[in-house]
Amino acid sequence: MASYRRDLAVRASVDQGLLSPSEPVVALLDTAGIRTSAAALTSAFAAVTDAPVLHAFAVKAAPLVPVLRLLHDAGLGVEVASPGELALARAAGVPPSHTVLDSPAKTPAELRQALALGIAVNADNLQELARIDALVASAPTASPLGLRVNPQVGAGSIGALSTATATSKFGVTLRDEGARKAVVQAFLDRPWLTRLHTHTGSQGVPLALMAEGIKEAYALAEEINRTAGRQQIDTLDIGGGLPVNFDSDEETPTFAEYARLLADTVPGLFDGRYRLVTEFGRSLLAKHGTVLARVEYTKTSGGRPIAVTHAGVQLATRTVYAPESWPLRVLAYDSEGHPRTGETTVQDVAGPACFAGDLLATSRELPLLHPGDVVAVPDTGAYYFAHHYAYNSLPRPGIHGFTVADDGAVAFTTVRTPQTIAEIVAESGGAHADALLR
Repeated sequence: MASYRRDLAVRASVDQGLLSPSEPVVALLDTAGIRTSAAALTSAFAAVTDAPVLHAFAVKAAPLVPVLRLLHDAGLGVEVASPGELALARAAGVPPSHTVLDSPAKTPAELRQALALGIAVNADNLQELARIDALVASAPTASPLGLRVNPQVGAGSIGALSTATATSKFGVTLRDEGARKAVVQAFLDRPWLTRLHTHTGSQGVPLALMAEGIKEAYALAEEINRTAGRQQIDTLDIGGGLPVNFDSDEETPTFAEYARLLADTVPGLFDGRYRLVTEFGRSLLAKHGTVLARVEYTKTSGGRPIAVTHAGVQLATRTVYAPESWPLRVLAYDSEGHPRTGETTVQDVAGPACFAGDLLATSRELPLLHPGDVVAVPDTGAYYFAHHYAYNSLPRPGIHGFTVADDGAVAFTTVRTPQTIAEIVAESGGAHADALLR
């Protein structure tokens, strides 16, 4: 089980010197857990439809080439939203036929590259469609082309991650005056436009609201096909967004629950007439990543114990700045990597950055931490340690995948090497020290 593998990996990280006074923070990825999630996703949809489904991992959730290669090996494609993400996908060996490009601000060069490679493209707006018109006219393409629509079904509990609100920056609205008619006409004018894309949001968005957004897109596809007198739309890209449980090791909700809900809410979606694309990210990776950090010092302030660690805002940016929306668990281990047990004490777990709000956890009940102990922050495999925030020029940590043998032996492999001080200087203009003196 995942928690058993995690405990073994923490101990092995200390024993093998992966986590040490000189490397006081590392990030771990559970290879077996990632494969299990990929299999759960594919089997969940296979249980409700025989239609072809491309599960395109949202690269923004974990922009790491070895992760993309692992998921590709497990049968998944990728969804990219920038030239950088596309370059990562190509470096991982993901073929164009398994790649989808989404972004609200694609440049002509990005579109031209995607169309030349045959990558599927979802236009975000009607102006972008007009830009694609010119490109398609100038050079034939094998790229499947679609349009993202905003069903305007509402928001979840985290506004910043709710993408189907009345005023969302994403997609073409369906409920504004005249908008739906314009979308239908856009398809009728472009016989090569064969896909519809929607995405209601992610963390904090209820599954029922996600399903409602997909239901609206499905109804629009049916309307367009009826009006065209043929099945012009042959593929529905239903986005991703399955939220993650950050309260425990339990993986809820599941892909199977979501697939069954969609089958009940939008039965026509799975009757074989439409190819499907999904774009899950957080739900595939979050539970399989753990940050480990050494406790450097402990103190008491205002009667409350504080453990100062090497993991803070540079890794858990969302948690530090919006703790109510992004709470994380913190697990306590001793200096040898054994789980700390016994009486708990209310204490704060702080990061290394020089501002008061750099706290991983506040007033958290944990066994009392001591200098040299290890804190583990689970559920951080997506949008955490792969998205470094360079506060105080703190270095990016090393990322290591791990496997556990039947006898409990843990083997690590490097996913990303730790950033060096020399690299920090180079990225910060070190080669141009006199530039502003000229």
